[in-house]
Amino acid sequence: MRRFDLELSVGLFFIVGIACLAYLSIRLGKMEVLGNRGTTVYAEFSNAGGLKNGAVVEIAGVEVGRVKKIILDDYQAKVQLQIESNVEIPEDAIASVKTKGLVGEKYIEITPGGSDKIIKSGGKIRDTQPPFDLEKAISKLVFGKVSE
Repeated sequence: MRRFDLELSVGLFFIVGIACLAYLSIRLGKMEVLGNRGTTVYAEFSNAGGLKNGAVVEIAGVEVGRVKKIILDDYQAKVQLQIESNVEIPEDAIASVKTKGLVGEKYIEITPGGSDKIIKSGGKIRDTQPPFDLEKAISKLVFGKVSE
């Protein structure tokens, strides 16, 4: 009987440990298990420049959402943004692809405008700015304005 109790307690400990690891993996990975929360907004960029699914969306340095999907639509990078439901984005907002730190992690920064109209779920941010292309800038500096 003692051996059974020992095996049972080891088994329970093992199951609890696996459950804790699964919980931490989901929380640290910032994944969503139970559906999508928030509103979906789209932005089209001429160049997504290293932006990846799961990248952060920020307003004024505060994380307000994530990049859900990036697809090619009519030779433009169409980016699907999942924004928290309590955040309202004005119709004249500007979405920019920015770089964080020295590593070069890309994220979307939304600069709100002054409009009273709010973009509804499924709507589109009209004004976008692609990332700064350092290679293109250096080549223009070195070789002059040979090609645009």
